[in-house]
Amino acid sequence: MIASSLLGALAIVGSAYGHAIFQQLYVNGVDQGHLTGIRVPSYDGPLTDVTSFYMSCNGGPNPLNTACGLPYPTTIIDIPAGASVTAEWHHTLSGANPSDSEDPIAKGHNGPIMAYLAKVNSALQTDTTGLKWFKIWEDGLTSDGRWAVERMIDNKGKVTFKIPTCIASGNYFLRVELIALHGASSYPGAQFYMECAQINITGGGSASPATVSIPGAYSGSDPGVKIKQVFSIYYPVPTSYTIPGPRPFTCGGTTDTSTTYTPPTSSSTTKASSSITKASSSTTKSSTPVPSSTSTPTTGGVALYALDLRPALRERQVCKVSNEYYSQCLP
Repeated sequence: MIASSLLGALAIVGSAYGHAIFQQLYVNGVDQGHLTGIRVPSYDGPLTDVTSFYMSCNGGPNPLNTACGLPYPTTIIDIPAGASVTAEWHHTLSGANPSDSEDPIAKGHNGPIMAYLAKVNSALQTDTTGLKWFKIWEDGLTSDGRWAVERMIDNKGKVTFKIPTCIASGNYFLRVELIALHGASSYPGAQFYMECAQINITGGGSASPATVSIPGAYSGSDPGVKIKQVFSIYYPVPTSYTIPGPRPFTCGGTTDTSTTYTPPTSSSTTKASSSITKASSSTTKSSTPVPSSTSTPTTGGVALYALDLRPALRERQVCKVSNEYYSQCLP
């Protein structure tokens, strides 16, 4: 039984596929629209170098859609201080796909999930250099030996946390990050997945949380980044794990360890109509529903997002098709 369990886990994580992208946000249960206000990459691969410039909001080996000739998102999502926020992950940019066995991420990619904020002059700014981040939520290993990623899979790609009530109003980047530990017995080996949402917090306070730099918050030797024995994330059932980075900021000065999940309103029935700020206007729109398309153009059954759309690179790429939902194309 033990041997078969280990072999099953190894078979799952041995694949180069089964990655994930944070691609949808809900505010107090209200869907803000698929891909709306989130800087998503054109490829769903991980980062493994914790010193990489791209650790802040992704990019580089996983080019943001901006690198493929597409604009940055022009939407800033309004979020009241104290609101409940749900981040939704999926395997491809097509969104939820019940027929994809690796959606929202391949089983076996066990590890923690975290959320950070960075105050910015404008959530539409393209530069993420030198930002100061503070963690507002984390979920790792619970006493029953289960991981945050397992709970996210159970919840169909969704994780829920609260925005602190006391932080200042204004524009922020909301960075949601998942770390898969199946390759973390050496460094680089742990897989880091992250995207940034463009948000505006309203009705906040005056707190000034302690901050960290990203990159800089993690080291390759951190016990949460490099673990002594990779099989310990599966069997024997692990009993402890130190999540990388600072502990979450809370207004009361206590660590937020809540992992409570509240299902958000279904995207097929409720759309955000009053919490989206458009870049072209200084006022909040209240009459136009947010687009929520869950489709993406495909070629031969393979999602186009997996291709690098820049003409100079596209001609040199070698593409490997895993299945009808996923391909990996590298120069």
